Amino acid sequence: MEVVENITKTTLQEIEKVLNTRTIIGEPLTVDGRTVIPVISIAFGFGAGGGSGRGEGQRKGEGEGGGTGGGAWIRPVAVIISDKEGVRVEPLSGHLGRPRETG
Repeated sequence: MEVVENITKTTLQEIEKVLNTRTIIGEPLTVDGRTVIPVISIAFGFGAGGGSGRGEGQRKGEGEGGGTGGGAWIRPVAVIISDKEGVRVEPLSGHLGRPRETG
């Protein structure tokens, strides 16, 4: 079904624009001699459907249908910090509902 193919193709092209390296590893920020780089977790779901048919009885003719839907989840999970002491990864508290352990 051409309608569903076109909807699916367009939707996936738009998703592809969002999902790239810059989305997962954010733009570096320099603050007080430290470079901080955000790290983000992204998840998404996508579905498409379609239909076709011929009417019977009072409704005669051809039919066609289509549909698409999706959802996304974006959450910051950590920061990479580079300073005069070196480079380290600091997880953000509460990632996926789990509190960060402190030592």
